[in-house]
Amino acid sequence: MAPEKEALWPFFEFAVEHAAVGVHAVDLNGKTVIYNEKMKQIEGLDLADLTDRTVLDLFRFGKNESTLMKVLQSGVPVLNAKQTYWNRNGQEITTINDTYPVMNPSGMIGAVELARDVTALERFVHQPLRTYDEKVTFASITAASDAMKGVVATAKKAAAARLPVMLAGETGTGKDLLAGAIHNGSAYSGKSYYTMFCPGLDTHDLRISMEQIREDEDCTVFCDRIDLAGMKMQEELLRELHRLGEGHRQFIASIGGDAIDLIAEGSLLKELYYFFSSITIYIPPLRKRIADLWPFIDDYLELHRRRFGSAVLALSPEVRQTFESYRWPGNLKEVELLLDEVTSVLTTEIEITYDLLPHHFKLKVQEGFSPAKRPQDFVIQEENEFLPLDQYLREAEEYYLSKVMNVFEGNVTKAAQALGMSRQNLQYHLKKLKNGI
Repeated sequence: MAPEKEALWPFFEFAVEHAAVGVHAVDLNGKTVIYNEKMKQIEGLDLADLTDRTVLDLFRFGKNESTLMKVLQSGVPVLNAKQTYWNRNGQEITTINDTYPVMNPSGMIGAVELARDVTALERFVHQPLRTYDEKVTFASITAASDAMKGVVATAKKAAAARLPVMLAGETGTGKDLLAGAIHNGSAYSGKSYYTMFCPGLDTHDLRISMEQIREDEDCTVFCDRIDLAGMKMQEELLRELHRLGEGHRQFIASIGGDAIDLIAEGSLLKELYYFFSSITIYIPPLRKRIADLWPFIDDYLELHRRRFGSAVLALSPEVRQTFESYRWPGNLKEVELLLDEVTSVLTTEIEITYDLLPHHFKLKVQEGFSPAKRPQDFVIQEENEFLPLDQYLREAEEYYLSKVMNVFEGNVTKAAQALGMSRQNLQYHLKKLKNGI
């Protein structure tokens, strides 16, 4: 590097780290070389999460959907592209990206992506399932499965008890709807209902909100996704909650996963969890209660007929089978967004057929049906009757741990318990396998 450019390097580094847009640069293999602070805020990841992982490892989309991968393959910039995807934590992400190839005299060496409109992203990520201005009640909650019937029964008890409530579940499971139903099913129905979106919350906005809440002694306060606020912000939120003083307020909070895991990972302040967790309600993901999918879709189509005069009545058998087999990482919110996209192109159809499904969804479905690795795949290979012992043991360990992690859906704590080992030891083995050691 020329001396004059080397002298400017600290300025470049500072500018990238403090830019108001997310910056994500990858090499030709799709591995991260730059990931700035704003991008961490947008995607909820840290640099440690990115080490030795490609873009496709981290996020749930195919090569044709990732703008970074498109640019790496084509060498052509992709500008003003809207991208919606899910990271490994199941969090839904939407960005508006400008993505460019990075060149040097010998040719392309990678790609860099600039992600914009963080405020719109945060609002979209936490956008509730639409209720079309209808009052949210327990009857609004889709509960055909035994699991959701249990959730609603517990929520009704929480509404009567007036105790702080913690709602836990993946993005899109309807935590915001359940919070609204608890409010409208309680003595606070008809009173004020405050929603505080914790991601991106700063001290100034928190104090203004708390001043308003302090003047309203009969109300419900819903703190949405407290685990996505920074630890310092969580400490400040806890202090402000304690400062509210006397009053008859219903406190509800939501988190995006298992509380023990979130506390262990340093994503959730233990004391803040205890403040809200007099009653904890876990909302299972849609893939564990697929019976709730069909009444949700029926209600959606009925509402669509009433609002828009459409003729659509049902899904075709092929689409129904596809929906039943898909894992729905975005849960009911993903179903709703997909149905929004499909119904926007309907004319006189009375049935949603497979050809009406968007291409990006079909790709996700196809990826979900890729053949799983079998034990014999690493025991015997065509060119070798036997593998070297160390290679066999490594591949056998990888196969076994991948199966266990799939059973527990990536939950390291539960997988470690099932394997009879510590969480730290399991993380060591997973990292070792990931690095090919």
